[in-house]
Amino acid sequence: QVQLVESRGGLVQPRGSLRLSCVASGSSLRNYVMGWYRQAAGKQRELVATQLSGGSTNYADSVKGRVTISRDDAKNTVYLQMNDLKPEDTAVYYCNARHVLLGRASWGQGTQVTVSS
Repeated sequence: QVQLVESRGGLVQPRGSLRLSCVASGSSLRNYVMGWYRQAAGKQRELVATQLSGGSTNYADSVKGRVTISRDDAKNTVYLQMNDLKPEDTAVYYCNARHVLLGRASWGQGTQVTVSS
């Protein structure tokens, strides 16, 4: 089972940028789909972005053009670069690793991102 630890989020002004990172341990990420999800207060957890080991990405419509997911399997790390942040991006962001064959998934502990002036 892979363990995931996200970097600290924080308070960002609207239109600002923030990069989150997620370091994995316990297994190589080569057999995992890596993803970022978020959960705003009072709402369900939702997909932000995912990336296959081969590089293919998928983004939620709400973040397309503003967010980039990337991964460095040699470092067992996945990143989420967020630009032009909006107040509605405020949420707890979670890193996720899902095994491509077995389907089992691991979650990070979550990190708070607050977009406010």
